[in-house]
Amino acid sequence: MEHNPFKEIDSHFSAFVGMNKFKKTIQEIYATAIISQKRKESGLKAGNQVLHMLFKGNPGTGKTTVARKLAKLYFDMNLLSKGHFIEAERADLVGEYIGQTAQKTRAIIQKALGGVLFIDEAYSLARGGEKDFGKEAIDTLVKQMEDHHSDFVLILAGYPYEMERFLQLNPGLKSRFPFILNFDDYEVDELMEIAKQMASEKEYNLTKEAEWELRNHLFKQVQEGSRNFANARYVRNVIEHAIRMQAVRLLERNRYHTEDLIQLTAQDLQIDQLTRISGQ
Repeated sequence: MEHNPFKEIDSHFSAFVGMNKFKKTIQEIYATAIISQKRKESGLKAGNQVLHMLFKGNPGTGKTTVARKLAKLYFDMNLLSKGHFIEAERADLVGEYIGQTAQKTRAIIQKALGGVLFIDEAYSLARGGEKDFGKEAIDTLVKQMEDHHSDFVLILAGYPYEMERFLQLNPGLKSRFPFILNFDDYEVDELMEIAKQMASEKEYNLTKEAEWELRNHLFKQVQEGSRNFANARYVRNVIEHAIRMQAVRLLERNRYHTEDLIQLTAQDLQIDQLTRISGQ
């Protein structure tokens, strides 16, 4: 039987399309955790890893989904005591008067101890100007992530450009995050794989014509390079809409054979409506 040292990671992330650099980073973290434990057992020095992360990527590239999975994986690896996932935004951290921000931020971190605290669009903390309390939230986060690094993971996420600017405005921040991960936009082949995977999970298949239509449509979307293109989220909306259109079609035609119930056709995709449906 072939030895697979990363079997546990595969069980969490094998269904994820692409993300090869990310998977490699997680393998490194996993290997370091295992070897640190072996060193302890041998009476050697073994420090705890600091696992705070920055995720940079456009919408629908998997940032939130990955963060949720990491909370569970780190718990399974005994790197976190609870493995729960807390998602927060600016309003959860920033107060309206002096002293309230630090209090709110500490309360959120207290709630997240033993797990992962995920803050999307983290740069919104620095948008309010000189008199804004967002800076106080950032300072509190920095202190708390140092104080609790052994049983707490902070993940800040957002658009690549805004995240880079956020780090430039807060020069002491970047060094606090050992892992800065880029979530690239998906290629057309990857988006098609995601589409077929999503359909298959719900026990549907795309016909060859539907696949061809969808591939052409996605190619145009990717070529346009709109920063509002929502990647896997867009594909999910397309598949869910096609399922609804298939239901209407079958009901109107009174056709309920198993093959009919499974197949999503080009007609169900309604390519001309996809942009409107997905809010692009």
